[in-house]
Amino acid sequence: MSIIVPCPNPKIDPKVQLSIDRLQSHSFVEIEAVQQFHAWLDDKRHCRQACRVIGDSRTGKTLACDTYRWKNAPKQLSGDAPIVPVIYWHATTETGQRELFEQLLECLKYRIIRGTLSELRQRVYRLLKACQVEMIILDEAHRLRPKTFSEVRDIFDLLGIAVVLVGTDRLDAVVRRDEQVHNRFMACHRFYRFDSQTLEDTTAIWEEYVLRLPQPSNLTSAAMQKILGASTRGYLGALDEILRSAGRRALQTGQSRIELSLLTQVAAEYQ
Repeated sequence: MSIIVPCPNPKIDPKVQLSIDRLQSHSFVEIEAVQQFHAWLDDKRHCRQACRVIGDSRTGKTLACDTYRWKNAPKQLSGDAPIVPVIYWHATTETGQRELFEQLLECLKYRIIRGTLSELRQRVYRLLKACQVEMIILDEAHRLRPKTFSEVRDIFDLLGIAVVLVGTDRLDAVVRRDEQVHNRFMACHRFYRFDSQTLEDTTAIWEEYVLRLPQPSNLTSAAMQKILGASTRGYLGALDEILRSAGRRALQTGQSRIELSLLTQVAAEYQ
């Protein structure tokens, strides 16, 4: 049996195009689990406690951490160093000591990143104090080399800055190999995949606040949830992609809602 895919309407109404563009842009809805996570980070930041965040890929860790950084945006006071409460940095492959310091300097908008390792370290320490940094979030932290973990540990020990290591269970395994690191990063928040009820609740939130199509698609119905449960496997990232893609295709083909047949077609790409 062949599947007939409607051709996109070449004459899309400008208002509809705006909706399509909106669905293609990054946006984030702070669901209850993220609110709880941000409250947990607030506690660690105020207490200056090191910690780690663990979870499967696509469970929403990165977006939740980056959003926390934006909720605590830098403040520029006239003539003074900017106040930067939270630094978020996504570690690159095989991050060494120099790469760590250079990236921290870039996060603080400092242009001079040349010098010996000792000079870079002193510069970073001085800027972290001047900018009143309270928390450093290091995503994909399993990529840090052993000596880099020592530098991160010293930043926590010597400056009293809450350092957050973020990653999958691979990071957990790396941290546990070094007793000195594990003893400092024992506190842990774990991101889980959605169960069926959380998936249904999150789908309802996405339909109302992210998709915002002209007509309701009834995405929480049993038939729709069966498709979404199988295709997303409980991953927030997959749910977001599938719903946005289905929403865009519906609008591009002149539909005002996501039909079951369209969701089935889009979800099939994620099997």
